[in-house]
Amino acid sequence: MRSFDDECAPAHLLAERVRANRATLTQRWLERIADRAARDPNTVVPTVAVFAHIALLMDGIADFLTDPSRECTKDVPVVAAARELGALRHQQGYDADAILREYEILGGILFSFTVDELERSDWTTTPVELLVCAQRLFRAVAAVQHTTMSHFLDLARDRVLEREQRLRTFNRSITHELKNRIGAVLGASDLLLNIKHLDDGERSRFAGMVARNAREMQTTLENLLDLSRLEGDARRQRQIPLAVVVGDVVRRLREAASSGNVTVSVLGVLPHVEVNAAAMELALTNYITNAVKYADPAKPQRWVHVEGEIRTDEGCHVVVRVTDNGIGVEPSARAHLFEQFFRARDERVAKRVEGTGLGLNIVRETIEGLGGRVWAEFPPEGSMFAFSIPCRREGERSAATSVSERPTAVA
Repeated sequence: MRSFDDECAPAHLLAERVRANRATLTQRWLERIADRAARDPNTVVPTVAVFAHIALLMDGIADFLTDPSRECTKDVPVVAAARELGALRHQQGYDADAILREYEILGGILFSFTVDELERSDWTTTPVELLVCAQRLFRAVAAVQHTTMSHFLDLARDRVLEREQRLRTFNRSITHELKNRIGAVLGASDLLLNIKHLDDGERSRFAGMVARNAREMQTTLENLLDLSRLEGDARRQRQIPLAVVVGDVVRRLREAASSGNVTVSVLGVLPHVEVNAAAMELALTNYITNAVKYADPAKPQRWVHVEGEIRTDEGCHVVVRVTDNGIGVEPSARAHLFEQFFRARDERVAKRVEGTGLGLNIVRETIEGLGGRVWAEFPPEGSMFAFSIPCRREGERSAATSVSERPTAVA
């Protein structure tokens, strides 16, 4: 029989076993998380380095078992590991409830491990020692959970503050834009009403000014209405298959595409994933509409291709691309495409293209709000606008379906 002078011998023995089995316990924990959330274990913790760092949580729990008075300062490895896990989960788009459930799983694994070790060992324990050991184990898990949650919530708060600042800036910009548009409409209207001897050219110019600014205000308000649909709890928003969203948007833009002699096609096989309906409709509508607007009038065949895939190189993400053979974007304008009120102008289409410069900026705000990103690329001809968002359910990553085996054409 083994014995210790310490008041809680089982805690020392359990700490030894936790340290010796830290990699196994960590792997078991991550597999349980993956099973419960229908995720791939490789995306729960995406790299070996991160796995090894998170395994340090087991050392921290073991240290707390042997010395519950140990102070957890920021330079202690277990604190760094717990904070890194909080940062990783924030980056992956988890919510606080998911993190609490992860630590619930960890507590269950460690208590089961303790029971197994007690049953197979020759430890001599008293009921009081067992209770003290269980209390230390509970407090150890709670301590690392608290550190992870605190860092996660700090990052979430920072993101909220950043978004609030961006929203205030956006509100100021949109107010200024609408004020200018209303001023232009009122000014041109006054001229039309009060000047009796306008020639036909001047009257047409002022009427065009009223119509153009009214359309710009209408587009701006429609963009704001689309953006308002994305507010609220993301878990309450409608989630539908990506293929359905793409099909609906393509059908809705049929008339605009036809008027410009542009063919819109869904290429290849779309992944079988569910996405936020409002966000995807907004992003796809904006991308496809811009591609149709900026079609090259000199080309006899004008096309827009929509395609999607699952990428797992840096976690699991749904990637959607809208590619066209249009006029492209001048190099000097490319860095500013997603800025508020910026419009890339080209003389070849200037007379038939109107806009507020808000669309791409709203797409960026929307996709980044879902934890994703937007970007554009420019091949030798045309352009490619894309966005990616985190997968909702990791089990969807390997399945793929399409609305049709052939491209869906809209002409």
